[in-house]
Amino acid sequence: MRIFTILLLTIIFSGDLFSQDVVEWRGLNRSGIYPDQNLLKSWPESGPKLLLELDKIGNGYSSPVVYKNTIFVTGRKDTLDVISAYETNGQKKWETPYGRAWARTFPETRCTPTIENNRIYMVSGMGQVVSVDALSGKLLWTVDAQTIFKGEPHRWGISESVAISDKAVFYVTGGEETSVIALNKVDGKLLWKTKSLGGVRAYASSVIIEKAGLKLLLAQTANDLMAINIENGEIVWSFNLVKYHPGETGKGANTNTPLYFDNQIFLTSGYDHPAIMLTLADDGRSVSVKWTNPDFDNHIGGVVKVGNYIFGSNWITNTTGNWICADWNTGKTLYETKWFNKGPIISADGFLYCYEEKSGNLALVRPNPEKFDVISSFKITKGEGPHWAHPAIFDGKLFVRHGESLMVYDLKNKD
Repeated sequence: MRIFTILLLTIIFSGDLFSQDVVEWRGLNRSGIYPDQNLLKSWPESGPKLLLELDKIGNGYSSPVVYKNTIFVTGRKDTLDVISAYETNGQKKWETPYGRAWARTFPETRCTPTIENNRIYMVSGMGQVVSVDALSGKLLWTVDAQTIFKGEPHRWGISESVAISDKAVFYVTGGEETSVIALNKVDGKLLWKTKSLGGVRAYASSVIIEKAGLKLLLAQTANDLMAINIENGEIVWSFNLVKYHPGETGKGANTNTPLYFDNQIFLTSGYDHPAIMLTLADDGRSVSVKWTNPDFDNHIGGVVKVGNYIFGSNWITNTTGNWICADWNTGKTLYETKWFNKGPIISADGFLYCYEEKSGNLALVRPNPEKFDVISSFKITKGEGPHWAHPAIFDGKLFVRHGESLMVYDLKNKD
């Protein structure tokens, strides 16, 4: 591991890096929106100041998270998925293997840790759901869910970052025995399993929403979006996704976490699958289609809602795509623009952070519904492979992972 420290990192990183009780995939409510404010409004040509660089963290496409002044990141080493914990000055605290890595195409880790009350929850590339002590790195429990529940992964493996409630860890198995399971957070014992709706698992991570007193897990298989009562595993409603897919390429490859706001559920996947906006009924027990948009087929980069607009990128081929904006209420495409390539997107302090996946260009962008409005950009040059890992922001720091490298940049506005 090479460590580059700039200035006194113990001072730069002082204070809790994130005040939420839970840290997880794509921030608050898995929305891609981070709460940080007073961030830089533009960047130097070379990008924001580099504070820290970590190497040899293990190969992966997962995002780092920060919890109680510690950086946590997963990576593949040999045939195992490992999680590593680093001090904010770059010193490694511990490293723990937590399961078998995916062994076929794209074997790199995809699971971003979910952390609450000093416990980490994850799933390995081969479907082992685990809990690890965040302070010591001790493996607390492991459940080989893929084997026990006869799970069926899609062709590119498992990409889920597990969701949690106050009692449970949720995991999408796919397959004929069950579609989704809930495990006790304390000991990993089975709390419930849903009936099976059939079909293999998808690549998307789930999210919990609340409506009319119901707490619902929105989970996806290759065929369906399901709303599951988190208390008992009842599938309250399901919505068939695969029937909207126009062809065989990428069929069932549902890739993105549903985005929920004000009784609306936004769904998007690549491969010419149209984006779909669903309206949730007042009692939470059914949905109806509000609109579809054939332009907004986001591949694996996620989307964000800023104001009344949805921003992201779309799929042209597996290696090409454009940046796009649509109206949240009507679904109308407002612009579609080529800027290098498609890729991940997040938002903080009223700005977009767009990270194209092919060459590693990362831009600060105004959320302008009329055009793709780049303010500043620079290029990530460290690391190898596709730039698929979603960036993250904690305490005014931008965390960018590329392969086995992790870079931390200072976004705080000192003016």
